[in-house]
Amino acid sequence: MRVLLTGGSGQVGQNLRRLAPAGWEVVAPPRRQLDLSDPEALADKVAEGGWDAVVGSGAYTAVDKAEADVVAAWAANALGSAALAAATKAAGIPLLHLSTDYVFDGTKDGPYVEDDPVAPLGVYGASKEAGEQAVRTANPRHLILRTAWVVSADGANFVKTMLRLGADRPELRVVADQHGCPTSAADIAITIFAILPRLADGTGEAGTFHFVNAGEASWHDLAAHVFDRAAAHGRARPTVHAIATAEYPTPARRPANSRLDTARLTRAYGIQPRPWGQAVDEVVDRLCQGSNA
Repeated sequence: MRVLLTGGSGQVGQNLRRLAPAGWEVVAPPRRQLDLSDPEALADKVAEGGWDAVVGSGAYTAVDKAEADVVAAWAANALGSAALAAATKAAGIPLLHLSTDYVFDGTKDGPYVEDDPVAPLGVYGASKEAGEQAVRTANPRHLILRTAWVVSADGANFVKTMLRLGADRPELRVVADQHGCPTSAADIAITIFAILPRLADGTGEAGTFHFVNAGEASWHDLAAHVFDRAAAHGRARPTVHAIATAEYPTPARRPANSRLDTARLTRAYGIQPRPWGQAVDEVVDRLCQGSNA
């Protein structure tokens, strides 16, 4: 398969490029050549032809910055997604679009399913939800894949931040009243590779799906797990104090509950997410054995 990828420098994008199966060509133009805020450039690239599918993993993801940078966030996340969806519809190919738990407000008691009402708390979540609507309305051959709490050995993420801070500080304070599903960017990439052939040949179900690693944790739980695993590599094991969200104010509000139910994806594509602890261990091992942290 020949796939056009936006966001090739992001966590998921890097893993899509690194883990592409034999015989696949994943083309990821840099941002200077394919800017999500340039609908004409997006349309032209898709119209070049020769693509079996497009994966939209690019996004404006600076959650706090987006609160003041509204136009840029909406240009990339909403209008960029609309342009990709319209272009792929015109080209007769499917679009797999990555989205986020931030489309929900986090007030549900239990994991969110795909049909739960959306209620984003901030600019980032609202712009991503608008991008979902654009994809749904512009190209019937779409699959929206919501995920959450993405971690990897590539790019900026919570695991890398914890390892960096833990190397210098004997004590850390980490939020314990937000709960979600830590998810490996590599596992997201592998899931996308499993979906795309069926989406392209019409045998796979279109629509909105969730993918996260199995289980749940708080940010405090995740930090403790990271340091437990890193200690086996001789890394520092700081004391991690649990705090409330109110003790760590940020410009953008975060959902208190980011848990996502993945049963629909399992029914449609047979994909069974592995436990988040296994996935995070692989990330920590790779970071501790290399120089990424």
